[in-house]
Amino acid sequence: MITKKAAIAVMAGSLLAGPVATIAMTQPSNAAVAATAAAAKDRLRPGDWLLPGQSLTSGGGRFKLVQQAEGNLVFYDGTKALWTSPTSGKPGAKATMQKEGNLVIYGVDNKPLWSTPTAGNPGAYLLLPEASGNLVIYSSTNKPLWSSQAYIGKLPSGHVLRPGQVVQSDNGRYKLIQQDEGNAVLYDGQRPLFTTPTAGHPGARSIMQAEGNWVVVDRNDKALWTTKTAGNPGAWLAVSNDGRVIIYSSANKPLWTSR
Repeated sequence: MITKKAAIAVMAGSLLAGPVATIAMTQPSNAAVAATAAAAKDRLRPGDWLLPGQSLTSGGGRFKLVQQAEGNLVFYDGTKALWTSPTSGKPGAKATMQKEGNLVIYGVDNKPLWSTPTAGNPGAYLLLPEASGNLVIYSSTNKPLWSSQAYIGKLPSGHVLRPGQVVQSDNGRYKLIQQDEGNAVLYDGQRPLFTTPTAGHPGARSIMQAEGNWVVVDRNDKALWTTKTAGNPGAWLAVSNDGRVIIYSSANKPLWTSR
């Protein structure tokens, strides 16, 4: 059985914060937090908060999302941690689903520690699953915007793809998967379109580094392959609707493509 503390150590850093420039933040007031804390059982609606020790539970009771006292937000299947925010070691942190669409974790000083890259979607909400094991943020029209297993459209600067995690195109056709054997593969259905030359390194992960490189590193953090796009802070990765992996600068200029 995995304890909550063990889960924190094992899962920490699974998804890192995106660039501040793309995140809309609203500094919370204590009164607003108290008024909207844990307002629903299986979802976090716009303006709702999870304070330290509070949680959401799926309708069937299988899945739980807990704002840990240590600072990180952890998604559980029973006692098994499936996902956690990289905010452990920040006691007193609290989470909110902001009205502009992003899930944000704030520190005790009310400064943002982490956010999903989903701002610009007023009315978005977070919903616990009944059976899938996938924590999802939906738009006000019920379109998936972000999930604990897959990024939609882009991998922001500073974010990590761990084995089994996915970046899928906005149209849902193409999927970039960080595979268990070590390589990142872009698929059109079952057909591979592109792969990094990093198979044979189980546990490897992909990092869209803050300095601009997309890098695959092994379990010991040794770089195995890179796009050689360093020197472009804030660059981000996209999976396009025409079946390409593209690295864009912070000014949205293409720097590298899988074709």
